[in-house]
Amino acid sequence: MFNPLARKLSLACDFEDVDRQILDDIISQSRKVGPREDIIREGDLPDDVHLVIEGFACRYKIMPNGNRQIVAFLVPGDFCDLHVAILGEMDHNIATLTPCRMVEIPRETIEELTTSNPRITRAFWWATLVDEAVLREWLAGMGQRSADRQLAHLICELYLRLKSVGLVNDHSFQMPLTQQELGDAMGLSIVHTNRMMTELRTRQFVSIQGRQIRILDVEGLTEFAQFNPNYLHLKRHRAPDEVQAFFGD
Repeated sequence: MFNPLARKLSLACDFEDVDRQILDDIISQSRKVGPREDIIREGDLPDDVHLVIEGFACRYKIMPNGNRQIVAFLVPGDFCDLHVAILGEMDHNIATLTPCRMVEIPRETIEELTTSNPRITRAFWWATLVDEAVLREWLAGMGQRSADRQLAHLICELYLRLKSVGLVNDHSFQMPLTQQELGDAMGLSIVHTNRMMTELRTRQFVSIQGRQIRILDVEGLTEFAQFNPNYLHLKRHRAPDEVQAFFGD
């Protein structure tokens, strides 16, 4: 069984067979959700934690002027709202961006696991801290990176996040995000986002065919983006510090 949750959380600790069985049981029942559907809205009091198994989703806020700000992209293996086991009312929205397969985990199940299994508890805590680290990096990028470097950085990030759950092949991966969605994550207009993507293609950093993106020049792209993957905390089983070590297949 392909289990992106287990693959992701294995970066946090060494699981025993009983832990892996628990994680397999968690994803054993899932449901399909169509694209661009709200899973949770701001102000809701959800009873379940949602987990992405297939597809792309996002966290977002609607500003007073009606504009949308995407504050996180969610990929297979990501919890959408692990914090609902502790917090109450939702302060943001969660929606699918593509057709997704989702798992709904009762709050009681999360509470039981976090009181009875220290390894899974540590892994859940790690996942939450990495989410916070990604948000910090996005904030820093929006404030200090040029638009082209911001987009290059996001491509590097998505590459590594998908690679960590086995969804990259030969430096290629699915990135089924529209220019609007990318722009809403970076605070850019569709026109500006399109221009920045064209710039990366012109520099021959990436190629795009349909929804498939391929990194043609790893060294060039990472240097241009000034990309440091430390905020993703993927180094647990890796000795080299070089960025390129994370991109090798």
